[in-house]
Amino acid sequence: MYSIVKSMGRTIAIANQKGGVGKTTTTVNLAASLGALEKKVLLIDSDPQANASSGLGVDVDNLKLGTYQLLEHNCTPFEAIEKSSAPNVDIIAAHIDLVAVEIELVNIENREYMLRKALEPIKNLYDYILIDCAPSLGLLTLNALTAADAVIIPIQCEYFALEGLGKLLNTVKSIQKVHNSHLDIEGLLLTMYDSRLRLSNQVVEEVQNHFNEMVFKTIIQRNIRLGEAPSYGESIINYDVNSKGASNYLSLAQEILSKYGK
Repeated sequence: MYSIVKSMGRTIAIANQKGGVGKTTTTVNLAASLGALEKKVLLIDSDPQANASSGLGVDVDNLKLGTYQLLEHNCTPFEAIEKSSAPNVDIIAAHIDLVAVEIELVNIENREYMLRKALEPIKNLYDYILIDCAPSLGLLTLNALTAADAVIIPIQCEYFALEGLGKLLNTVKSIQKVHNSHLDIEGLLLTMYDSRLRLSNQVVEEVQNHFNEMVFKTIIQRNIRLGEAPSYGESIINYDVNSKGASNYLSLAQEILSKYGK
């Protein structure tokens, strides 16, 4: 069932402590786009809301083993992995129980390294491992950033877009210093862009001027189909491959692949 990927897979966390910025939408659809481009992908749902899991067809109410058990080291990743509704995409799903991890791990030594340690046996089985982070800067997100090679930060093209970004970038810096010196910022991803709105265009300009090379060329546009897909338990690639949303996320996947030539 598991074929070895020649080089070590790249682990990317998708993080922003602000909710509603397109974080889960990006994790699900980037995973599906990389899968459609014939990469072997594992999505880890590290958000107790479990929207990435249900958005890829997992029945979260009847979940037996997932991210919670993995973080507590009560199961192996092999036991927690299941197939998703997207081709070439496996998933370790979340459940609302995951909320308890923040409290349960607090007194455990090396608590920030629980996910990194748990993923060691499977890192070379996938081309990409994507982690959907919780919308907070708590222990779940710290574990994801300590386990990751890089982080993608989605920013919505709306009012207060940059609010909290400084705090997140400082968190990344302190993780680089203390827990994970190899952590890169993969890029800032502009989401929910509407070309008709002056505000949208102002945000794009402001972010590109301020962060230059750190910003992905691909911009994710507002798209009704993107919002509909999760209620069918499908990625945008499965739901409507001809939509603007699908073409945006395929373009993002290609931008990431072209960076690493794989």
